[in-house]
Amino acid sequence: MTAQYLRTVESTEHPDTAGTCSPASPRLKPLFRVAQRVAQGWNDLRTRQAKRGDYVAQVVAYQGYGSTTRVRVLGRVLYSRPGLHGAADAFNNFRGWVSFTSVPIQHAEVTVEIGASRAVVHADGGGVVDALVDVELEPGWHEVRMSAEGAEPSTARVRIVEPGARFGIVSDIDDTVMVTALPRPFLALWNTFVLSERARTPTPGMSVLLDRLSAEHPEAPVVYLSTGPWNAAPTLQRFLGRNLYPSGPLLLTDWGMTPERWFRSGREHKQENLARLSAEFPGIRWLLIGDNGQHDESIYAEFAAEHPESVGAVAIRQLSPGQAVFSGGTTHDGDSATPRSDVPWASAPDGAGLAAQLEKAGIL
Repeated sequence: MTAQYLRTVESTEHPDTAGTCSPASPRLKPLFRVAQRVAQGWNDLRTRQAKRGDYVAQVVAYQGYGSTTRVRVLGRVLYSRPGLHGAADAFNNFRGWVSFTSVPIQHAEVTVEIGASRAVVHADGGGVVDALVDVELEPGWHEVRMSAEGAEPSTARVRIVEPGARFGIVSDIDDTVMVTALPRPFLALWNTFVLSERARTPTPGMSVLLDRLSAEHPEAPVVYLSTGPWNAAPTLQRFLGRNLYPSGPLLLTDWGMTPERWFRSGREHKQENLARLSAEFPGIRWLLIGDNGQHDESIYAEFAAEHPESVGAVAIRQLSPGQAVFSGGTTHDGDSATPRSDVPWASAPDGAGLAAQLEKAGIL
């Protein structure tokens, strides 16, 4: 069985450059190449240290999604501390920075097994596996196994979407389902890198909202689309499960330069994945959930204008002025983009307020 490897645009949520990054100019290309060599040298050094230390090579499978004939499998190949990517309760009290100590294994060959299908794919330069595998599966949840030579294998679930599904949910994470932007920037850094997993705060009412939506639309796939790094995937998965959010794949990014850019574009990451979901599931109208602290409002409005058949409604969590500023945006991020008049548009500071407006729109 063959697999089509598809590398998505990766991005980083940098406070000054997310969504506005540009390719390296011709003038700076020599400096850009030097920076790439330095970055590669740093990764090589960390790899040698990991091999000499107590780190173990692992293939970490993440939740994926797909149709009855093709599945998008997601994972990462890396050296990490034993137990860091193990069972769901493995390191609940580890500090946030521990997630960033793993070292990617670049361009590793990975074997993917799901149902009767078997395919060989490759990780990218950040150790990320993002591939399409041809399958023959029934709708529902299935198990995918990912393995690589010399590395511990891993399994994860993939959601096979019903062919007749007409509704789906795409949700941002930071400041949408989890509170991260605080009125003081150093507290935001503390929350991300120092606080233990159990200390992370869910956004009031959002888990109830998403749970109600999933109960109302049981056939609907749930996808969490964020510009957060893949390093944080285990933490985010446990956070979502612990706070009773519906199960669904994470579409995250990888930190570092691309071959053409100094910084990865968070805006492009979201735009391209939304367009991809629209193409993969042309019959689904998505409820797009985000916040007004970054660019979600304008991204969703632009997507609705370009793909009107793929948007059922938009729900925006309103941040306080202080939260919005320190998350890198403003409380009026969407003013530059006008929503289509026929798309229900909800806006409230919490899940309860959004639920009330979505009820009026007939979504709940």
